[in-house]
Amino acid sequence: MPKIKSHSGAKKRFRKTGSGKIAFKRRCRSHLLLQKSKRQKHLSRTVMAHPTNLKAIQGLLPNL
Repeated sequence: MPKIKSHSGAKKRFRKTGSGKIAFKRRCRSHLLLQKSKRQKHLSRTVMAHPTNLKAIQGLLPNL
């Protein structure tokens, strides 16, 4: 049997928290922050994945 490989793009974006949930960072927080509005920066915080998407994420990351 071949090894089960993780999706290389997904493993850069998702992580598992201490409580076992899947977390990811939203866009717009990497650079050029001076010209972005407070609202735009506030909405780009780390969030938990929605339960309806967990099955798809676990399919991309079987070893997570």
